[in-house]
Amino acid sequence: GNIFTQQPSYFSDLDETLPTVLQVFNNILHKCGLQCEGVSAEPQKLEEKVSVTAGNMPLQELKDIVLYLCDTCTTLWAFLDVFPLACQTFQKHEFCYRLASFYELAIPELESAIKKRHYEDNSVFADLWRRISHSRKKMIEVFHILINQVCLQPILE
Repeated sequence: GNIFTQQPSYFSDLDETLPTVLQVFNNILHKCGLQCEGVSAEPQKLEEKVSVTAGNMPLQELKDIVLYLCDTCTTLWAFLDVFPLACQTFQKHEFCYRLASFYELAIPELESAIKKRHYEDNSVFADLWRRISHSRKKMIEVFHILINQVCLQPILE
C-alpha cells in the first residue's frame, strides 16, 4: 500500500496544503499583472493598477515564472498519477474550477509573451516554449485525472 493508506491523517495534511498549492497559481497571475476572479473582492485603486505584464517583465522573471509553473504542474501531475485517491481532497478546494480559470488567464498570456519577445539567443526561446507547452500538457492531464476520478469513476462503480 502507499503512505496514505498506512497513515490516513495524511489526507488532512493534504487538505491543509492545497490552499498553498492554489496560492502558487494566484502568485503567478499576480506577477503577470492578471487577476483571478473571486480572489480579491476589493476593487483595485487605479494608481495601484499593476503595470508589469508577462509581455514587459524582465526576461529572467519570465524564465523564473515559466520554470516555477513547469515544476508545479509536473509535480501535481506526478502526485495525482500515482495517487488518484487524492482527487477527492483536491476537489473540496474547487481545484478543477481554479485550474481551468488559471489556465484560461495565464497560458495565452505567457505563450504570447514568449512568442513576442526578442531573444539574443534562440535556444532561450526554444527552452521557454518547451516548458510552457509541457506545463499546458500537464495541466490538461491533471484536469483529466480529476474529472475521471471525481466525476466518471463514481458513475462506473
